Formats: sequence, C-alpha cells, structure tokens
Amino acid sequence: MSKMSELSLAVKELKRCGEALISISESLADLFSSDGDAHTADQPKAEVPAPDEKPITLEAVRAVLAEKSRAGHTAKVRELLEKHGANKLSEIDPSEYPALLAEAEVLGNG
Repeated sequence: MSKMSELSLAVKELKRCGEALISISESLADLFSSDGDAHTADQPKAEVPAPDEKPITLEAVRAVLAEKSRAGHTAKVRELLEKHGANKLSEIDPSEYPALLAEAEVLGNG
C-alpha cells in the first residue's frame, strides 16, 4: 500500500472518529441542558458506529506465544498449539487465532 493511500485511510478514520466525538458531545450537551427526563425520552439516542474489528494476525499471535515461551511457559504453549490441532503456529487456521490468543494471554497469570 502506498504512503498516500495509507494517509488517505488514516484521514478518513480520523474524520469518522471526529464525527463520532461531535455526536457524543451534542448528545451530552442535550442531556445536561434538558428540562427533564420527558424531553430526553423523545429524542432518539445517537448511534456511535462500532469500531471496525481488525483481524488478529499470525504475527500478533506469534509475538504473544514467543513472549510466553521466553517467560518459561514453552510446554504450555505447545499444549495450546496441539489443543488447536497443530504442531506449529503456521498450521493453525486463522479463525482459531482469537481463541488461541485469549488462552495464551492468561498463561503465567495465575
């Protein structure tokens, strides 16, 4: 992706975030300047679009697993990989990444 297209995407995202902030600030201003609950009940609630969920990448999972392995949890990392049906990370289906990452992040926390 070229630098200009990256910049264009960043500008569009920044504009979307700004519009969401303006909408939220207007809703809060209306809420605090209203004459009671009856006035706010008639107004539709401002909808803030959910942020686009970015897919978890192989590199992100690899980084977390490497960190856990360096912290002395190599055997547990291998168990997680086997639990998800693979001997190495590159063999795991990308749809398994969120679950694998969630399980790996708790290693050593308890």
